[in-house]
Amino acid sequence: MEFQTAMMKQAGWEKIWDEVVRLAVFGSVEEKGWARAKIWEVGQEVGVRPASINNYYMAQGRGELVVDSTVPAINIRGMAYEMARAVLGKAKEMKVGALIVEIARSEMGYCDQTPEEYASVVIGAAIREGWRGPLFIQGDHFQTKESSPGVPKEGEVESIKKLITEAMEAGFYNIDIDTSTLVDLSKKGEKEQQKANIQYTVELLKHIRENSPDKVVISVGGEIGHIGGKNSTVAECEAYVDGVRAGSERGMIGLSKISAQTGTSHGGVVLPDGTLAEVAVDFEVLEKISEVLRTKYQMGGVVQHGASTLKEEYFALFPERKTLEIHLATGFQNMIMDHPAFPKELLNKMYRWLDDNKQGERKEGQTDEQFHYELRKKAWGHFKRECWEVGEEERAEIRETIAKQCEFLFKQLRVEDTKELVEKYVVAPKIQKTMRANKEVKIEGEVEGLSD
Repeated sequence: MEFQTAMMKQAGWEKIWDEVVRLAVFGSVEEKGWARAKIWEVGQEVGVRPASINNYYMAQGRGELVVDSTVPAINIRGMAYEMARAVLGKAKEMKVGALIVEIARSEMGYCDQTPEEYASVVIGAAIREGWRGPLFIQGDHFQTKESSPGVPKEGEVESIKKLITEAMEAGFYNIDIDTSTLVDLSKKGEKEQQKANIQYTVELLKHIRENSPDKVVISVGGEIGHIGGKNSTVAECEAYVDGVRAGSERGMIGLSKISAQTGTSHGGVVLPDGTLAEVAVDFEVLEKISEVLRTKYQMGGVVQHGASTLKEEYFALFPERKTLEIHLATGFQNMIMDHPAFPKELLNKMYRWLDDNKQGERKEGQTDEQFHYELRKKAWGHFKRECWEVGEEERAEIRETIAKQCEFLFKQLRVEDTKELVEKYVVAPKIQKTMRANKEVKIEGEVEGLSD
C-alpha cells in the first residue's frame, strides 16, 4: 500500500514517525538497521531523495544559468532532528530548492553522528516536514591532518577514502575535499605551495569517481586556503585548478567549486568575555576568484566558509559578489545553546564535562568564557540523548527561532522560490539499497504500511 495513504493521512502519524527516527539513532543494532532502512525506503517512495547539486552548479559555470543567489550550506550538529526539521520546514514554506545540509568530518566525531545516522535523521526530518524534491546532503571539510608541511599524517588519506565511501553509500552525494591543510607557504611560487594540495585532491577525486553510486555524479569541491589562515589569491586558485586538471585522468569529471579564505574563521574570534570580535570579509577576493572560476574554468564558483557569526548586514553582499555557496554552522549552534528554552542545567552539565575532560585542549591564557565557547561544540556527542529528550515545548521554541533565522538567511541569500529552478537541472535518482536488518521491529502505535 502506498505509504502516504497508509500512514501520513492517519491522525497521529507524526509521533510514530518521530519514534522511527529516534530508533535510527538510539535503537539496538537491529532497530537501527530497520529504522534506517525504513526511512530510506519511505524517502525514495514519496520523493525525498538525496541528490547531487553538480548539474545546477556547472550550468552556472557554463553560463547557461545566470543566478544572483548564494546557496546556504547549513551544518547540523546538536539536536539534529529538531534543527533539520526547522531548516527544511522553512525551506519548504519558502520554496527553497538551493539548499545544502552538511556535516564535517570533525563534527561527525564530536557530535557522534555517522554518515548513515546523519542521513537518516535529515531524510526523516524532511519527510516529517513535508519536504519533497532533491535533498542535498554534503560531507563538509573531509580534511587531511598533516605530520609536517605538505605531508599528511600516516594513514590519513586512506581514512578519508574510507569515510568518503561510507558517506556516499549513506546518501552524501556532495563531498568537499579539504587538503588545504597541506599547502606549504614556505615554498616559492603558488604552484609549489599548492603541490601537495593538488596531489591529494586528485587522489581523492579519483576515488570518488571510481566509487560513486550508479546514476550519480557527485558534486566535489576543493579548497585552496585553510580557513583562519592568510587570504587566498587568484594566482593560488589558478595554480590549484590547473594542477588538479593536469593531474586528473583524461575524461574524469572534475571539481564543481573552490573554497577560499577571505578573513573569517570557524566559530569566529572569541574575546575574553566570551563575546565575538567583529570580522571583516574580503569580498573582493570572493568576486575575483568566482569570476576566474566561471569564465576561465567553467566551474560553479567560489565558496565562503566560517560565515554564520558574521554581522547580519554582510549576508546580502554574498550574492552581489557572486559567491556560489556559503557555509553556516556555529551561529546555529549558538542559537540552540544560548536559547532561553535550552535547559540551563543541561548547558552547565556540558560545561562541567568540558572542564573535566577537555582541559588538555585549553589554550594558554583562555578565560572560562573563551574555553567554554570554543569547546562546547565537542559536548554534543556525549549529551546527544539528553539533548534529544529536551521537552517538546522547549524544542518547539528552539525550532521556531532556527526557522526565523533561516527565513532571514534565505531572503538575504536570495534563494526563495528556487525549488522549480533547481529541479530543472537536478533529477534525484531513485536508488534501492540493501540495508534492512533481518528482524521485525514493533513500535508503539504502528500503522498499516509502516511495520511491513
